[in-house]
Amino acid sequence: MSGRKSTAAVPLRRRMAQNYLVIWVDGNIDESNDDCQNPLAQLRAVVSDVNACTTPEQCVEFLNEIDDGKAFLISSGALGQTLVNDIHGMPKVDAIYIFCGNKARHESWAKEWPKIRGVFTSIKPICESLKKVAHECDHDSIPMSFVPKQVVAEGAAGPDQKKS
Repeated sequence: MSGRKSTAAVPLRRRMAQNYLVIWVDGNIDESNDDCQNPLAQLRAVVSDVNACTTPEQCVEFLNEIDDGKAFLISSGALGQTLVNDIHGMPKVDAIYIFCGNKARHESWAKEWPKIRGVFTSIKPICESLKKVAHECDHDSIPMSFVPKQVVAEGAAGPDQKKS
């Protein structure tokens, strides 16, 4: 038996490579199925980190494991109605997209939630929106420092090169 301690009691905390991740929640996700592979490929062309969950519980568990950053969710209409109620208040959830086959059926409840960006029957407009929000997240995370104008001016002239 080795002297290492078990980390099973410590919950796994995930750190994201970028400042956001995308979670797709749908009970019918099957990555070996062409109907899922195509939308997943389109999503992964826009954002590299797309995580598939088949239950709302899996999604909530995943969100709870995230240390920092923002999460963008794509949910089926069927699971979304329950899931949105559970996750809408989480600060790390930035935007939610409902991806379904029957737009009219889900628009009425979806408009009640401010974080829902819309109900979509195609993955393409979701990808376009994600491209924008992902870019904003990357842009927001660029480290910056501000130096007072006076220091910059003195630094250029040199503090000991004052006019006599």
